[in-house]
Amino acid sequence: MKIALTTSGSNLNAPLDSRFGRAPKFLIYDMESKNFEVIDNTQNLNAAQGAGIQSAQNIARQGAKALITGHCGPKAFRVLESAGVKIYNTSAATVQEAIDLYIAGKLTEAASADVDGHWV
Repeated sequence: MKIALTTSGSNLNAPLDSRFGRAPKFLIYDMESKNFEVIDNTQNLNAAQGAGIQSAQNIARQGAKALITGHCGPKAFRVLESAGVKIYNTSAATVQEAIDLYIAGKLTEAASADVDGHWV
């Protein structure tokens, strides 16, 4: 299973970004192989609108079944939910810490968006 994490870096020790739609990058982690790839999200970083929706579509296209991020707005949440992607909010400092919390079952699936749209 693949999980997506928001980040500004390119490795597992990179900081977890608290924003979903405007995160600079997504790290797609494969739980079985323990491999990962980093997806650039620059096009949505400075988008006037629609960043969350487009980012959510990109995550779904990557085949991720879970998203771990700091915060997720309502439009992105709806797109992810309809694509069958489970959302987990955390204040973990790094991507690796967030993955460890997920594996340990210490993250709770979000029932709804936790910020308003256009949150910065």
